[in-house]
Amino acid sequence: MSVSSHNFGQWKILLICPNQPLAPELEAMLGEHLPFSPVLTLRQYPTRAVLQEALQDQGCNLCFVDAESSRDWALALLSDIAMLDPKLPVVAVHATNDPDYILKTLRQGSAEFLVVPVGADQFVPVMERIVVQFRGRQGTMAKVYAVMPAKGACGASTIACNLAQHWKKLGTKKILLADLDPLAGTVSFQLKLKQTYSFMDALTRGTQIDESIWRGLVNTAGSVDILLSPDQPVHGIEEAHNPVGIIEFARSLYEVIVVDAGSPYGQWNRSIARICDELLLVTTNELPALQSAQRALAYFERNKVEKSKLRVVVNRYHKDVGLGRELIESALHSEIFQFVPSDYEEVQRALVEGKPVASGTPVGRAIVELTERLSGKKVKAPASRSNSLANLFSFLRR
Repeated sequence: MSVSSHNFGQWKILLICPNQPLAPELEAMLGEHLPFSPVLTLRQYPTRAVLQEALQDQGCNLCFVDAESSRDWALALLSDIAMLDPKLPVVAVHATNDPDYILKTLRQGSAEFLVVPVGADQFVPVMERIVVQFRGRQGTMAKVYAVMPAKGACGASTIACNLAQHWKKLGTKKILLADLDPLAGTVSFQLKLKQTYSFMDALTRGTQIDESIWRGLVNTAGSVDILLSPDQPVHGIEEAHNPVGIIEFARSLYEVIVVDAGSPYGQWNRSIARICDELLLVTTNELPALQSAQRALAYFERNKVEKSKLRVVVNRYHKDVGLGRELIESALHSEIFQFVPSDYEEVQRALVEGKPVASGTPVGRAIVELTERLSGKKVKAPASRSNSLANLFSFLRR
């Protein structure tokens, strides 16, 4: 098959290349292999504002970055791209085959790399993988639900754990609960799981990770796969890593992914907020928590997190303590998606046992309802004992 017979579809390409001799060579290569795909070329490394305009206003959906004219600039740029558009496929173009630096660019957010001089032998396999990863699997990719606390001790991790466990009642078979809190992840404690591997092991594997390695990294509890956070806090994770790679890899293995995030703030958590399909901001109806929720919602807006996917969940709600629904919605300028009632004893009992809150309790029913609303499906009620006996007697009378 000739090179020209490859059909990679139509793209809108952003080419960032300060290397003046290299830029026209790359433009010619793109014109040959990706005909009818317009190319926007930036001859300097852009500021974040210029980059944001190119990605959002110009609608670019494929990016090539000169990774060599300034390595520091290039790494910072890759990080910015991953933050602004986590789903954008990015190809880093290298001057030499330097394995350590290539790995750095992959960790900063590039999906693929090319080494100059770039010929069809490199370009065609790279585009084939991009088409499969970013276009071919879109119909089967998992939906990602991120759960973030407006402030500490709002119960976001408890809701995330229960949400993942209750999801299987909808008939979903492949579920992942990912604790992506690098500082204070508590899922291992809540579910009484032994800490062996964490998401840091997945990050350090980089492009070497495959399904067999992944199976060795996750725990299983109640037919839900669980990726734990590190046993010790990981400070400065944003400087070298991005969660997008883990989430995108997991999308191909599961139907539903529930991410327990530690906070709305920082580049790591912004990336989670941008890449997820639904974002649950968990607060209580106490004044300090609601003020934190206000700040978090404003932060999301400033950082271009889609408002349409934000869902405010009020946890530990007691109508006689704290603010009521109308005042909360007025204060947050947002509708409340779900109330989860206060039931300290039942939640503590579940935590001690390392199990989800029973679905027959008020808290359990609220989380089942939350799951139903997010999925658009109804949990089938188990047949009652009296109905089962009636069916048995009816059978015996035949």
